[in-house]
Amino acid sequence: MDDPNRSPNFSEIIHDLRALSSVNHALTYLAGDNNRTTAEQIELTSIPAPPFGESDKAIWMAQRFRALGLTNVHTDDEGNVIGSLQGIADTKKVVVSAHLDTVFSEETKIEPVIRDEIVYAPGISDDGRGLAVLLTLIRALTASGIKPQRTLLFVATVGEEGLGDLRGVKALFKKRTDIGGFISVEPGSPDRITATAVGSHRYSITFTGPGGHSFGSFGIPSAIHALGRAVAKISELQVPADPVTTFTVGTVSGGTSINSIAQHAEMGLDMRSVSQEALLILEKKALDCIRQAVEEENARWSKGTLIKAMIRLVGDRPAGTQKNDTTVVQTAIAVIRDFDLEPKLLPMSTDSNVAIHLGIPALTLGGGGECGGMHTLEEFYNPKNAYVGAQTVLLTTLAFSGVAEASPSILP
Repeated sequence: MDDPNRSPNFSEIIHDLRALSSVNHALTYLAGDNNRTTAEQIELTSIPAPPFGESDKAIWMAQRFRALGLTNVHTDDEGNVIGSLQGIADTKKVVVSAHLDTVFSEETKIEPVIRDEIVYAPGISDDGRGLAVLLTLIRALTASGIKPQRTLLFVATVGEEGLGDLRGVKALFKKRTDIGGFISVEPGSPDRITATAVGSHRYSITFTGPGGHSFGSFGIPSAIHALGRAVAKISELQVPADPVTTFTVGTVSGGTSINSIAQHAEMGLDMRSVSQEALLILEKKALDCIRQAVEEENARWSKGTLIKAMIRLVGDRPAGTQKNDTTVVQTAIAVIRDFDLEPKLLPMSTDSNVAIHLGIPALTLGGGGECGGMHTLEEFYNPKNAYVGAQTVLLTTLAFSGVAEASPSILP
């Protein structure tokens, strides 16, 4: 009888899982499906999905989910596309997700070009690869006849990028209490694991004042001077190296002309940390800097209407950490090593942030294939041996869900 006090051997778990004939069939299927998956990736990337404009691609994904036999396929109120692959247990489902949106505006021309077997197109990797992996996984699971122990929810989310602020996955967890594990698929090599969520708070700060002529109105406070004081104060803040915490004033604008006292100035502030507590401490210090800057600018001058600052939160991504010795991280490490690869643990900001912050076991995994130029018009994807990424995602997913009557779920 197994000793309940013995630590699990994750390598054995993955070896046994991979030895199942149905799982072996699915892995073989993924390798043979690589060309079709690439063609599908090109097709779906050709459908624009700018921030807050993902609906056309969502319709396409919903059609594919239905055609591949998922049940209860629907688009929720936020725009996420959801479909189920029924398991034996339905209480704590496992989500496998990728995001619909790209960073590119509606005006961006998307015409995939293939040169030397490499595909060039804005969004072809991020997250065209993740979406394509969802589809090939569904085909492989269906073709192999695998029955998961826990129901799998395939989800194409909205709002992962930029000021989308994880709105899709936030809505998913706000409405559902039946999720026991979460996997997000992003572009990147199959040796990549993200188990630490980099949280961020982003602010738009607008300074306003009376404004006037640089000579005739001299002596009144300036919106740009107040902004400059704020930037100087923020730049002197000290942050911990552990937990990793960062900040930057990323954008600055304002003023009317060189010979005007500025009536308006605006800056964008980005703060990040792998610790929610450290992020909140930094946030308080930075906002105090802005308020102090306004007070000092107003105190400096003897006349005129006072400067005011409007502080607006425009981004809130929660932080969270899972230790390297946790079951889900050790499982993913064992999967990757089973392919003779060396795992790379990379903290990032992804859809997994929300689950990790909530204490739900979650990982973001690389979907495979060489990629580069992310978030530029020169973004590219090389499909050579990309199926290895889909295979590592499949094995990790099956370890999360378990295989009916053959392999239990590693999740609590």
